[in-house]
Parts: sequence; structure tokens; C-alpha cells
Amino acid sequence: MNLSGYIARRYFFSRRKKNFINFLTYISVFIIAICCAALIVVLSVFNGLEELLRSLNNSFDPELKITLVKGKSFEWNEEKRRQLEETPGVEFLTEVIEDYAYIKYRDAEMVVTMKGVSDQFIDEHRIDQAIVQGDLKLTEGEVNYAIVGQGVQYYLSIWPGDDMNALQVHYIKDVKQGRLDPSRLYSRKSILPSAVFSIQKYFDENYIFVPVRFAEELLDYENKRTSLEIKLREGTDTEDAQEMISGILGDDFQVLNSEEQHADLYKLLKIEKLFVFISLVLIMGVGSINILFVLSMLAIEKKRDIAVLFSMGATTKTIRRIFLKEGVIISLAGAGIGLVLGALIVILQQEIGLVSMGMETAVQSNYPVKMRAWDFIQIGISIMAITILVSYRPAIIATRYTSLENLQ
Repeated sequence: MNLSGYIARRYFFSRRKKNFINFLTYISVFIIAICCAALIVVLSVFNGLEELLRSLNNSFDPELKITLVKGKSFEWNEEKRRQLEETPGVEFLTEVIEDYAYIKYRDAEMVVTMKGVSDQFIDEHRIDQAIVQGDLKLTEGEVNYAIVGQGVQYYLSIWPGDDMNALQVHYIKDVKQGRLDPSRLYSRKSILPSAVFSIQKYFDENYIFVPVRFAEELLDYENKRTSLEIKLREGTDTEDAQEMISGILGDDFQVLNSEEQHADLYKLLKIEKLFVFISLVLIMGVGSINILFVLSMLAIEKKRDIAVLFSMGATTKTIRRIFLKEGVIISLAGAGIGLVLGALIVILQQEIGLVSMGMETAVQSNYPVKMRAWDFIQIGISIMAITILVSYRPAIIATRYTSLENLQ
């Protein structure tokens, strides 16, 4: 039997002569429980937000995006297309021409990001679930159609399917100095709106999709493209596909996966999560100082027992372990209660939605949450480290009572 562990458990569950020690013990357990519960809930919220952002971005962004390392556009030809389409794992290759454009519909006007995409974009079924009005199509014979964001629709009062009113799309040219002819300052083309999508506020208020041939003529790009988007076959390893495509295109191009396309956003979210974790751990550390007071007073109360243990052959190491384990028991009691409570709150949020987003236009009604095992492990490691730090000094104090002469 582990003597130090047995005595530590007896000390924890037995009633003290001084009720103040019991009170401080309960306070310590309570503080640790609240901090652990708060950590689980807050970290789960960050996990949920990250998961929600990924799902929203993945419905808009491709699995792999190819752009120039330096520069805006690049020459595109059938040879490059053939090489990429024959790459193992590539299912769809979508050509993209993306730039800002000025659009006008009836009496309203605004600046948007125009994204010209080839027909493969429709075949990917990437935004099928995001269509809220109209028919999802970019071309029908020789007729071009635009798919607009819901925010753009609201601002311009667009009615998809209205063949009587077309979107007037203007693109400002890179005019050389000395030209005064206004007709050469910009190019203009008309396109009919076919559908409205709703993904998230930023995309909805800024983007319209048009056929790549429409964007090519408007921007006078001929065989140029600004990026390429690739959808991989199910089961294809993304990293392997990235390496193969990078090898084909060379160092002038970068191949970005879904996370790398929004690297700054995800990095910011992780930094915020880290700072919140550190802040709550520090609060838990301050609250755990009670454990130091509890163990110090317990060492004074049990000094006669300690002296008896020494006289029976117990070592200094054994006495130190008793008080270290006593601190661990107090921490584990609080951590266990807190982790269960935090997990219960997260489960209730997932199932019935205890806290709503508070906005009618929110992507989902309740705050997103997701528990991860790593969060529980981090909290466990943190509480153990804090416990050892605050319990060490009382454990040293307890070893001073080595004989009955030291009790005076």
C-alpha cells in the first residue's frame, strides 16, 4: 500500500479540528472547479468558431488554390491545363479571373469583387447549398449569367430571373498618360443575374460570380488568368497533391490549401485562444494559493502526527509526499468537478442552445462550440503544474517537525 497516498486521502476526507481549514479547502476546490469549467467552455467556443469559419470558407474557397508568388496574372494555355488535369488526384480544375469592378443595376451602383470562373465551378457543386434564390447557372448557350451575393442583391435591389434589367459591369482600365478619350477609360458589359447566394456577410456583400469568358472580354485578358482552383478526388492526400502540382508549375507559383488561404485569420484565432487560456490559467493559479494556506495550516495542525511518523521510521521524503499528494487530491477534486461541469455546459449548448448569437442575420442561431480532448489534457497538465508549485513549500514546512522536541 502507498503509505503517503493513504495518509493524504485520510487527511482530505477527515474533519479538521479547525473548521477554518475545512472552509479554505472547500474554497480551493470551488475556485479550481470554476476555473476549469470556464476554461473548457471558453476553449470549446473558440474551437466552435474555428470550425464554423472553416466550414464557411470551405463552401466558398477551393481545396487548392494556385496563384503567382509575385504578380497579378499569368499566361494560361492548353498544355498547362492538360498537365494539371492529368495530375493524380485532381478531379476538377477551375480557371479564375478575379478583380474589382463597378456595377450598376437600374439606379443603384456599387463596387464589388468580380470573380470570373469556368464551367467546372458549377460541376464542383461548391455553393449549391448556399443558393437562396434563382437558378444556379453561369451560361446558357451564348448568354452569360451572374450569381450575386445576398448583400449585393439587397443593396442593388436585384431580382434574379428578370431578363428586362441587366447588370452593367464596368472595369477601369490602366489608361496611359495623355489619353483624354473617356471611352478608353473603362470597358463595360451587361450580364443577367441568375441566382443569389448566402454564405457569410463578407462574401455576400462583396462578391459576384460571372463566366470566365465574360471576365476575359471585360478585362481584355485574352489567355491570362489570376488564379486556378482545384478540387481533389475523395481520399486524395492534400499535401501530396500540393507537392506534385508545385513540381509541375515551378517556383513562380504557390499552391495553397484551405487553411493557408486564410492563414492570418486562423493564426489570429489561435493567438486569441492562447491568450485567453493563459489568462484563465493565471487566475486559476492565483486561486490555487488557497491550497498553500490549507497545507501550511494542515502541517501545523498535524505536527504531532508527523513527529510520530518520524519516530516510526518515516523519512523526510515520505512526509513531503504526503503533503504534495494532499495538494494533488484537492486539485483533482476541483478539476474533476470543473471539467464535468464545463463538459455538461458545452453539451447543453450543442443540444439546446443556452446562449444565442443574438443576431437574426447570424449564420447559426446559437454560439458554436466543440470539445477537444487536447483541451482537457492541457488543463490537466496546467493544474498539476500549479499544484506542485503551491504545495512544495508547505511540504518543506511539514518536514521541520521531525521530533517531539520540535513541536514547542
